[in-house]
Amino acid sequence: MSENNVKETEVVIVGGGPVGMGLAIELGQRGISTIVIEQYPTPQPVPKGQNLTQRTMEHFHFWGAEKELRAARTIPPEYGIGGITAYGTLLSGHHYDWLQRELVRPFYFTDNERLPQYATEEVLRARVADIPAVEVLYGWSGEAITQDHEGVTVKAVRREGGEPIEIRAAYAVGCDGSRSVVRDKAGITETKSEHDKKMVLLVFRSPELHDLLSVFPGKQFYNVLHPDLEGYWQFLGRVDLGNSFFFHAPVPHDTTKDNFDFAGYLHKATGAEFEVEFQHIGFWDLRVAIADSYSNGRVFIAGDAAHSHPPYGGYGINTGFEDARNLGWKLAAALRGWAGPKLLDSYSVERRPVFASTARDFIEKAIESDRDFLARFDPETDREAFEAEWKKRGTGATGEVNAFAPNYAGSPIILGPPGQESGAKGGHAFEARPGHHLAPQPLSDGRNVFEALGTGFTLLAFGAEPAATARFRDAAETAGLPLAIVEDDRDGTRARYGATFVLVRPDQFVAWAGNETPDDVDALMRTIAGG
Repeated sequence: MSENNVKETEVVIVGGGPVGMGLAIELGQRGISTIVIEQYPTPQPVPKGQNLTQRTMEHFHFWGAEKELRAARTIPPEYGIGGITAYGTLLSGHHYDWLQRELVRPFYFTDNERLPQYATEEVLRARVADIPAVEVLYGWSGEAITQDHEGVTVKAVRREGGEPIEIRAAYAVGCDGSRSVVRDKAGITETKSEHDKKMVLLVFRSPELHDLLSVFPGKQFYNVLHPDLEGYWQFLGRVDLGNSFFFHAPVPHDTTKDNFDFAGYLHKATGAEFEVEFQHIGFWDLRVAIADSYSNGRVFIAGDAAHSHPPYGGYGINTGFEDARNLGWKLAAALRGWAGPKLLDSYSVERRPVFASTARDFIEKAIESDRDFLARFDPETDREAFEAEWKKRGTGATGEVNAFAPNYAGSPIILGPPGQESGAKGGHAFEARPGHHLAPQPLSDGRNVFEALGTGFTLLAFGAEPAATARFRDAAETAGLPLAIVEDDRDGTRARYGATFVLVRPDQFVAWAGNETPDDVDALMRTIAGG
């Protein structure tokens, strides 16, 4: 292969979907030279991955693209972004509010958002284009990958044909979806939980359906529980306001585009007839899959390449973005020389238990819970019992949002109480808990804590003696660790955090918190850097 067909960079990312582009921004903003290989010149117009949590919007804030993302939404902000769960049919009269993420808003710096994935991708692509350290090869696919002790080599081919190229990098990351070539070529195995369900994805236009749904003002997504489907959802959502929708639901295994009455299926799920103009009909198999490790040597995987699941609860794209934030600063640390030997390994150690818990404690638990409810309660046979349980479910629907709080409490680079486990269940609190996301709080100068955080580690010191903060500064310098120190005397903020000192990681998770300076600050700094 000629020299003209060989490129060199620090990190090569295979797959320029939302997770790949998010990782590229994370690396590029840290000055890490990055090449992204992306097969599609333009985002694919399928409206998946729409619900973006407050935590995801924090990522966009730090990536310098929050304002642009909110401007790209396809439904006016004044309409609202709520959801409902209905029984039997969407218009049956039995429904309750679902996924009320506004309930946990005080614990995050930003509001949540909702827009089609292709609109999100457009914003990410535009942001990447403004970062000199990132180069994107649109229209190319990763075909093979090899690695040695010094780096990795990715062979890329142009979709339109022509000579392949090789990209040599220190590290490679596969963000190339659930059928990941990178995962396969790197020898990373995965474990699957099959549900033996064929699902259809319909994208369609129907102004008449928009009119029917006027009874649910401010709602954009609708989950229908039907007894015949044994806990598996019929899931309807808006793409824009007034015209376009998507619909996920189980279908028989032999279903094709031509042998099934999709319009009738929509009418049955809704409980009314309306005109339908289909724009897309696709199929997917309902399963949960998780890679047995998120890395092998110098090769890492993130997003759907590392984990995949049905689009229940909007966890997928948000989980992938968190992968990017977690991995990005660690790769940068390794490339800039301040990472300890355990830091890169901590990516898989931290992120894999979070997805395993998400799948077990939220997605599959929801299917099982709905199946049990549908088998036990029927308004036709015992309306009183059904309505009492339905009301109970509606009240308890807030629990899922409150309980979903991914954390790294059991991580080896977190200094917290012993015996903790990492996972997706954690609850929300203002207290600064090691391994948990930092909640926003005001500072004495009028800023929010999140506006004062550095790009590396940040020490929040509330009413601390200068000599104490100096010990942290000196230890960070000795370890080569980037550390910003924010000194503040606001008693209310210190009380909310429950600590005089809060050491915050580059991804806004608490690495350590305490009221006294540790005896060995140098050891503390080595630990959080993976030493």
